[in-house]
Amino acid sequence: MKSFKIFIAVLVTIIIVIIGIFVNSASFKRGVVDLKSDLAGGLNREINVYTADGQLIKHFEGKIDIDSEHDGAVKFDYNGKRYIYYNCFVETIGDL
Repeated sequence: MKSFKIFIAVLVTIIIVIIGIFVNSASFKRGVVDLKSDLAGGLNREINVYTADGQLIKHFEGKIDIDSEHDGAVKFDYNGKRYIYYNCFVETIGDL
C-alpha cells in the first residue's frame, strides 16, 4: 500500500511538471491568442497588403479575423466585406 501511494505521488508530480511546461510554452500561448481571436470575431489589427516590389496596395485597421489558405491566399472579413489576396505580401500587426 505504501509503494502505491509513492507511485501515485510520483505520477501526480510528473503530470504537474508536464502541464507546467506545456502551459508556459510559446505554442500554448499562441493557441490561447488564436482561441481568443476566434471567439471574439478577431483581434484589433492593422493589415498592410503589398505588391512583390513593396508598393502598398491597401491598409486596413480594426477588429479583423484573418485566415491563411493553403494555396498562399490570405482571407479576412472587414466591415461586412470579404477580402482575399493572392500572391501578395501581407503584414499583420495585432493587439494581443
